[in-house]
Amino acid sequence: MQLNTIRAAALLVGVSAFVIAASWICGGAQGLQIGIVAVVGLNAVVYFFGDTMALRAMRARPVSEIERPELYRIVRDLATQARQPMPRLYLSPTRAPNAFATGRGPRRAAVCCTTGLLSLLNERELRGVIAHELAHIRSRDTVVCSVAAAVAAAITSLTALALLLPLGDSEDEDVPSVLGALLFLLLGPLAAGVIRVGVGRTREYSADRAAAELTGDPLGLANALRKIDVGARIHPLPAERPLLTAGHLMIAHPFPLRGVNRLFAVHPPIAERIRRLQRLADTWGAP
Repeated sequence: MQLNTIRAAALLVGVSAFVIAASWICGGAQGLQIGIVAVVGLNAVVYFFGDTMALRAMRARPVSEIERPELYRIVRDLATQARQPMPRLYLSPTRAPNAFATGRGPRRAAVCCTTGLLSLLNERELRGVIAHELAHIRSRDTVVCSVAAAVAAAITSLTALALLLPLGDSEDEDVPSVLGALLFLLLGPLAAGVIRVGVGRTREYSADRAAAELTGDPLGLANALRKIDVGARIHPLPAERPLLTAGHLMIAHPFPLRGVNRLFAVHPPIAERIRRLQRLADTWGAP
């Protein structure tokens, strides 16, 4: 738990030091001042908006207990079993089946499910997914993942500079879009690198096991992952900049594995996760 908090702080300090050093090397004293201002802004974005960026990118809204009583019942039951606070619940209006947790700590955590997920899974499978997200919250994976998402989003947002570049008398409206795409080709790998450094692939295996232990049903989560994998192929999320930098928060990679999208694929293979859960079921003698 404490390790992830340290990792989040180390990631933020490392990126801040890199920005300040690069600014000083490129611009001397004036560049150093600009770098310090940029770092202050980056830290402010991470602190105030880091845990809500993914929710905004997914157009998620708070969902009430009256609207989704069955979801509240499942989450409350599992949170009580896990002896952790009940997270805030959000719903994203997308057919892509997925779920994620975010927040700076267990008391500020939120769990978001897509409408596609809730229509695809039965209760047994949904319990496995919710238990998986609660495991991320309990181990504070959400802290380092939210920091990584905010830093990556800040890096890729620099593609907006294409709109500010002097383009002479050119009236071609496509030029800023082309420049923005070129900037993303340069900045995308850097943002993906930040995510890969901050987010370990083993966190998904750990959360899968913790979810299986909480529900006592490894096959419930295994069945859910199998359905989510198929559903994500049929209804992938659009590979838009705000979504790409938040994809690592989700229970399964939500984008097609092609082009720049592959750089942001930090999840372990679904097939391997399912095999591990099946081995747990065999070991435990779970039905």
